[in-house]
Amino acid sequence: MSMSLNRATIIGNLTRDPELRNTTSGQSVTNFSVATSSQWTDAAGQRQERTEYHSIVAWGKLAEICSQYLGKGRKVYVEGRLQTREWETQDGQKRQRTEIVADNMIMLDRAPQGGAIPTVRASDAAPQQIEPGVGEQEIRIEDIPF
Repeated sequence: MSMSLNRATIIGNLTRDPELRNTTSGQSVTNFSVATSSQWTDAAGQRQERTEYHSIVAWGKLAEICSQYLGKGRKVYVEGRLQTREWETQDGQKRQRTEIVADNMIMLDRAPQGGAIPTVRASDAAPQQIEPGVGEQEIRIEDIPF
């Protein structure tokens, strides 16, 4: 029996506003990008920083929640699974992108204009495209071990 796990968990800031659209079958899908940064001191004692940019895709009710409540600069917790898409451009170039298919999102900062953080959690939405056998256990921010 082989065991596998495909989970991605990030906390970062949106680099752009989410883009909500509908598939031809009418399902909502939202794409956005989240930046995470790490900092360290190199061997020469110089402070270094590296930023990673993560493409996020959310489906269904979660897509609508992300589109409604998130915006550029907002801090979020995103949990999901990694998925790589491949496609061919019009000029025949092969492209691929690895993205996080979100099944949970929690807003970690206050809304713009000093509003309160909405109490809507992605776990209130039905998870979309979850692999068989992956539970729908809610992750609460209090349970994150850092």
